[in-house]
Amino acid sequence: MPGATWRALARQLRAGTACVALAIPALAAQAQGKADPAPACPPAATPIGPADAEAARRDDRDRGLLWRIEKDGRTSWLYGTIHAAERGWVLPGPAVREALRRADRIALEVDLMDPAIAGGLAAAVMPGPNTPPLPEPLARRLRVQSEALCADASLARLRPEIQLVSLVGLAARTTGIDPAYGIDLFLAGLARAMDKKVVSLESAEAQIALLVSDDPAKVARTLDEGLRQLEGGQARKIIATLTRAWAEGRLETLRDYGDWCDCLKTAEDRADFARIVDGRNPALANGIAAQHAAGHSVFAAVGVLHMVGVQGLPALMESRGFRVTRVPHALPGARADRPSTAR
Repeated sequence: MPGATWRALARQLRAGTACVALAIPALAAQAQGKADPAPACPPAATPIGPADAEAARRDDRDRGLLWRIEKDGRTSWLYGTIHAAERGWVLPGPAVREALRRADRIALEVDLMDPAIAGGLAAAVMPGPNTPPLPEPLARRLRVQSEALCADASLARLRPEIQLVSLVGLAARTTGIDPAYGIDLFLAGLARAMDKKVVSLESAEAQIALLVSDDPAKVARTLDEGLRQLEGGQARKIIATLTRAWAEGRLETLRDYGDWCDCLKTAEDRADFARIVDGRNPALANGIAAQHAAGHSVFAAVGVLHMVGVQGLPALMESRGFRVTRVPHALPGARADRPSTAR
């Protein structure tokens, strides 16, 4: 990126335009305690600012996975994101910046900076009249993990499955991976700083509905398995492996997620994963294709596990008549957006 563009980004950050993304009450980011004095707690996240932009300029590298998709003489992009990251990863590298610059709109799973969507999310995560109470042994284990991970006390008001998802998001904060630095969250703010239109491909209510149940037995199974992963340190290892594979663009590691995560051991586990990840992909692909067909150049940023396999978004866009090309990480100082044969 030319020096003038870096300076413009630094000015935008200084003005706070992009930083507001960090204040959105997203699930795990909201769960983080504000200022817990306990020495075992990691420091609270702080907004990205001009000093971060300067550091990124000195260490200008791409992270994540980017594809160029072309149809009807127009170009759009698919970008696989992660919902928790290291602080130094949030500012985009050369290839991603170029794609963002060329796009006229940014498509996210949900735009949490849209007040209507944020309000819908806030309502959807609260217990409903049919939400079953947790058995006390599970409730006690959940409280123990919440305290161990320095979660905000307000987390206890949410549905049990949402508490669990939020705690999993906090599990790797001691290693510097924090949901407050989630890539989607930052892109929502950066898009506004760049005067780009932001659209949501899904609703917050639909996303939450995939994660929760009013069946007491299913809720108990979900909580027991998730708490086992937290208690044994497995959740932290999964997040660390997944996020570093994302940062390094290791598509093969992401493709093999089910082999190394040790989290898809039962038929029910695999069915839930297929429903929550692959099951959403056709509608996501249709939404991206519709934006492109309407004459837009779209930068579609969606969780990276939606990008892998025969049901991943690159494959689905190809089946919809797009020419799909993986964009490799640009070398420092090299021209971005070079083609690759990798899928």
